[in-house]
Amino acid sequence: MEVGFAPPVSGSWATPASMIHVARRAEQLGYHSLWTFQRLLVPADLGWSETYHSVQDPLTTLAFLAAHTTRVRLGVAVLNMPFISPVLLAKQTATLDILAGGRLDVGLGLGWADEEYQATGVSKHRRGRRAEEFLAVLRALWQSDVAEHRGEFYQVPPTRLEPKPVQRPHPPILLGGQAPAALRRAGRLAGGWVSGSQADLTGIGEAVATVKAAAVEAGRDPRSLRFVCRGAVRVRPMGPPGREPLTGTLGQIRSDLGRLAEAGITEVFVDLNFDPEIGSPRADAQASLRRADEVLDALAPTR
Repeated sequence: MEVGFAPPVSGSWATPASMIHVARRAEQLGYHSLWTFQRLLVPADLGWSETYHSVQDPLTTLAFLAAHTTRVRLGVAVLNMPFISPVLLAKQTATLDILAGGRLDVGLGLGWADEEYQATGVSKHRRGRRAEEFLAVLRALWQSDVAEHRGEFYQVPPTRLEPKPVQRPHPPILLGGQAPAALRRAGRLAGGWVSGSQADLTGIGEAVATVKAAAVEAGRDPRSLRFVCRGAVRVRPMGPPGREPLTGTLGQIRSDLGRLAEAGITEVFVDLNFDPEIGSPRADAQASLRRADEVLDALAPTR
């Protein structure tokens, strides 16, 4: 199982200097990848988790980090397809893949926030079908000399997208989501699945099995798929036997990573942005960075 890390993107520690520090340190320690996430807005009453109160743009952050790293892969988990045009995303990601030297992984999802749906002018109606069309347009623009699409949601006249991404036929696409339909869609149409921050890690093997079964039904080889887990790590004092996975001592968390591999996860990335003591606008930014350094060292793949 590969191990990645999430740079600072949420809260007070999400500064350019801290992003560079964590990204370079992760690369030096042998981490496989760096992952960001998307949050467009937060309700005015700030009723959501503090992780979502102040979040940097995920693609802009990856482009910035591409200039400060040379080896690690750069992933977003996830961009919400209903909120953006597939044509715009095709251009942005092709450019980012070029700037990163072919290191980009594209995670896509459907989003869950009613406020973001309303603000972007999109309906939740038939969003699964919209996602499938989105993927068709994205791939056509990345792969085809001349792309054309006439669908229910998107209309693309015969046009060219240049330059193309470095990775051929295109950057890997992973789909998020926890609902059975979303898991089956990942198995049918994507290069793999990426779990969300609220996923039940005690039963993640069941989600992996659902994705694999859908791949087999679609005539695909499930062994070719990637299964990426967002590891929302919270370092705390020794937890009880029934504690939540990835919450506890660093030793307990290392053991949890091993169990994720046994459940079929092929890559996990350690994400401290979802720790309320770190990914909050009210957290001490320097203390958060010191804690990140401890976790980077303790969970490094080279240890």
